Amino acid sequence: MTSLFALVDCNNFYASCERVFQPKLNGIPVVVLSNNDGCIIASSNEAKVILGGSKIGQAAYEVKELLEQHNVQAFSSNYILYGDMSNRVMSILSTFSPNIEVYSIDEAFLDLGNFYNVDLQKYSRQIKDTVLQYTSIPISVGVAPTKTLAKLANRLSKKSDKADGVLVLTDPNHIEAALKRTSIGSIWGIGRRYAKKLSVYGMETAWDLCQAPDSFIKKHLTVVGFRTMKELRGEPCLDLEMTYDPKKHICTSRSFGYKLTALPDIQEATANYAARCAAKLRKQKSCAACVTVFVMRKRFPQPDYLYFSQTVALPVATNSTPELLKYVRKAVEQLYVPGYKYKKSGVIVSGLCPDSQVQGSLLDTVDREKHAKAMQALDKVNQRYGKDMVLSAAQGFVRPWKMKSEMLSPCYTTRLSDLLEVW
Repeated sequence: MTSLFALVDCNNFYASCERVFQPKLNGIPVVVLSNNDGCIIASSNEAKVILGGSKIGQAAYEVKELLEQHNVQAFSSNYILYGDMSNRVMSILSTFSPNIEVYSIDEAFLDLGNFYNVDLQKYSRQIKDTVLQYTSIPISVGVAPTKTLAKLANRLSKKSDKADGVLVLTDPNHIEAALKRTSIGSIWGIGRRYAKKLSVYGMETAWDLCQAPDSFIKKHLTVVGFRTMKELRGEPCLDLEMTYDPKKHICTSRSFGYKLTALPDIQEATANYAARCAAKLRKQKSCAACVTVFVMRKRFPQPDYLYFSQTVALPVATNSTPELLKYVRKAVEQLYVPGYKYKKSGVIVSGLCPDSQVQGSLLDTVDREKHAKAMQALDKVNQRYGKDMVLSAAQGFVRPWKMKSEMLSPCYTTRLSDLLEVW
C-alpha cells in the first residue's frame, strides 16, 4: 500500500471559535489572551497584520494602545469552548478516514493510503467544506506521501491564494518546487537552532537538506533530524499514532488572579490543582506514588519571584482526591512563610503506575475500595453535569484567587445557561 497522509489544521482556531457564535466578528481583528489575561496566545489574520512584529506570547499591556487604536476585540481564553469545538471537528474528520491521529487541539493527520484512485483535490475540498458547513471553523488541508510533507503542504496552502486552503503534493516536480521555496527553519521537526547551524554549511532551504549526504545529516542532526530528511525525500518514517501511552507525570498549576499573602487562600487554590491531577490520574487509570507541591513567592522590594517546592513519597500510590489533598495541604503549610507575596502554585504527581498494579502496604489504614467507589461516583456526576459540580470543601466556593477572565465569552456548547436564544 502506498502511503498518503492529509494534515488538517484549523485556521486561527481560538479566534475562529469566538467568531462561530459572534458572526459580527468576521473580518474584525481578534486576539485571545492567556490565563489571567496576561499574554496574547492567538490572533486572527487581521490582528496579525496590526500587531506586525509582535510575537505570540507577548504581554498584552505592551501593545494595549495598539489594540485600542485599531479596535481589536480581545477575549479571555475559553478552553471549555475550544475543547468542545475541537471534538466536533475531529468527529467530522473521522468520517473521511478510518484512521486518524489527533495531533493537537486544532490539528489531525488522516490516513489516505487507499485513496489514490480518488480525486484527492476534490476529496480534500470536500473535507474543508464539510467542516466549515457543520462547525463554521475554517480549515486548511495538505496532502502528501509523508507526514512531514503533508505538514509542509498544509503550510503552503495557507500562503497561496490559488490553493485556497487545499494543496495536494504528490507530483515529484511539485514537491521539488515546494521544497525549494521552504526555508529549513520552517520544516516540522527542525527548528531555528538547527537552521542556524545548517546555514553555516550553505543550506538554506528544505531542498538543500534533501540533497545533503546521509553521513552529513547523521553527523550534524539528531535521529529525528535524519528521519525528517528522509520524510522530505518522500520516504515515510512516521506512522499515525492512534494510541497514546499514559503520561509519566501530570502537572497542574496556575498563576493567581492577584498576589496572595494568606495561607488559607494559597491552600485552597493548590487544593484545586491537586483535585485536577487526581481526576487526570483516574481518567488514564493510573495512581501516583509521589506528589510535588511548589510555590512562587517574593518579599518586597525584591524584583524576582523565587521557586520553592516539596516532594512527598506516598505510602501507597493513589488517585484519590481526598488522600492527595491531605498531603498537599501539609506541604503548602510547610512551604508557606508569612510576609511574602505568592504569585503561583502547582502540583505535580509522579511515579505513576496502572491502578490495577498498586503495591499495597500492611500498615495501610485507608479503605481504598470505598475511596475508589466515591471517586467513580464523583467523576460521573462531574462528567454529566459539569466540572466541579461536586468538589471537596478544601477547594473552596468563593475562590477570590481565581484567574482573571474579564473578557471571557460564554460556554455556548457546554452550559445550558449559555445557550444562544433565537427569537
